[in-house]
Formats: sequence, structure tokens, C-alpha cells
Amino acid sequence: MSEHTVIIDTDPGIDDAMAIFYALAVPDIEVVGLTTVFGNIPEDVATENALGLLEIAGRGDVPVAAGAVRPLAMPYRGPADFVHGEKGQGDVKLPPAKVRPVSGTAVEFIIDTVSSRPGEVTLVTLGPLTNLAMVLLQRPETARQVRQVVAMGGNVHVPGNASPAAEANILNDPEAADLVLSAEWPVVLCGLDVTHRISMKATDLERMYRVDSPMGRHLAKVVPFYHAFYRSHMGKDGIYVHDSTTISWLLHPDAFTTESVPVRVDTADGIGRGKTWPWKDGDRPAVTVCLDADERRLVESEIAALERTADGTQRSL
Repeated sequence: MSEHTVIIDTDPGIDDAMAIFYALAVPDIEVVGLTTVFGNIPEDVATENALGLLEIAGRGDVPVAAGAVRPLAMPYRGPADFVHGEKGQGDVKLPPAKVRPVSGTAVEFIIDTVSSRPGEVTLVTLGPLTNLAMVLLQRPETARQVRQVVAMGGNVHVPGNASPAAEANILNDPEAADLVLSAEWPVVLCGLDVTHRISMKATDLERMYRVDSPMGRHLAKVVPFYHAFYRSHMGKDGIYVHDSTTISWLLHPDAFTTESVPVRVDTADGIGRGKTWPWKDGDRPAVTVCLDADERRLVESEIAALERTADGTQRSL
């Protein structure tokens, strides 16, 4: 039996693909569904990408549920095609999937799955938090049944990457993020505070590109597009490990330095919109904010998990 039962809520760009494959490659994690959301790409493309990535992984048994197409209280800001490519996977067209999404919405899928397995399911979020906010609005008691929420997003003590103030996933729906960070479920925030401390260097990427499995070959096609963005926009010969850090948290929480503090999101229409602030006034629950991590241990864990897919085996990390 796997140690973690997870639903991954995703807007499958390139680093989402890395995180999804990482989770599927280890026996300690049971992925019971993917739910999709707008973000790196529009929601309809996100759903097709989720299905295509599962097809590549040979995991068409994992259900996919389509989710939010826009934020709670503003228009969709548009795709990040300059980072992830027009369709979210660089210049690569994903294979058509043999299965289709489930009939219900992402919100219904999350509520039904969590209520059927109270205290067991972890929600791993790789995109805007709109689906989770809608779960809270439709069935608030779900928060008490979730094991934990592990979210890639936010920048509590560091600058943003989508604006001077804000990280991209939070800026794409600040109202939703503020709802999620104020709810009763335990939240772990893997934001820029920690992800900008974890890099795959060019030598790490070359090692990953040599993995001879369907998942490894796909990443070898798409990650160079992502790497090129880091070179051209940041002068960085490598990539920050954003979305996969959520999976590393599940597998290696002892590799992280954290603080426990309530967090609020700036939802005003100013320059600070989307900023996540440590906020000790009031009665908001504390959030576990990841601040640092053992970079080499986590990079090795992710690449080693992918390498084991080359011989068709899964081993605990």
C-alpha cells in the first residue's frame, strides 16, 4: 500500500509533466486522479495534456476531471506560452489519448474522492488554486476530510516571478488562493522561497535526457524548450525545480527547512496583487512554508525515480 494517496491538480506545462511523471514513478505515491485548471495553458488544453501525459506513462487507468476555465473574480490572464510553448509541452504534440475525461467536474471529483476516503487523500496543486477554492465554496466540510494540501505557489519572503510582487500560480487567482490558505485543512506551501533554491543544472538535465523510457524520452523532447527560457530570460544554465518540489515534499519532508505561519494573499487591484504575506494577526490557521531544502538530495531523488522507469520497476526512494 502506498504511503500517500494523491489527487494532482494541474495546468500541465513542462514542469507539471516532470512532477506528474515523478509521482507516477514511485510506489510510495498512489495517484488516484488528475484534475485540470487554466494557468500555463487554457483549461481545455490542460485536460488534453493531462490525458496525453498519462498515455505516455502507460497510466490511462488514472481518471482525469476537467476543472475551472477562469479565476473566481477576474478574467484569465492568458497562457505562459513563452515558458511552456503554445500547447504547454514545448513544440511537442502529445499523442491522442485512448480515454476521455470523467463526466463530472474537477470539483465533484475531488469532493467525491475525499469524502469516500476521509483523512487519506492529499491534494497536490501545481497551478492556480481555483478548483480547491470552489470545493470550499460548494462543500466546506471537505477541508476537514483532506489529509493535507501541498501547493506549488507563493513567495512569502522573496520577490515574485510573474510580477515584482507575486508568483504566477497565486497571481492567476489571488481570491482563490486566499480562500485556500484560510481554510481548515493543513497546507504546505512550496513556493519561490524554496523552489528558487533547488536547481537542475545542465549536467542533471543531460542525465535526465538519457533515460530510455517513454516518460524519459518525452521529457528529453520538451524540457530543452523550458531550459531555453531560463537561458534567454535569466542567463541560467539550468532550471528551477518548481512543481516537482511538491512531490519531493511528500517523499522527503526531512530534507526541508520550514516555518509555520499564517499567510494572507493581497487581493487588491494594485501593484502588490497576488503577494503572499506572513500574517500573524487574526485567527487564520498556520501554513507550513518551505524555506530551504537539500538541493542535491531532491534533484537526485527525482532523476533516480525517472531512471528506474527505464527498466520498468518502481522502488521506494
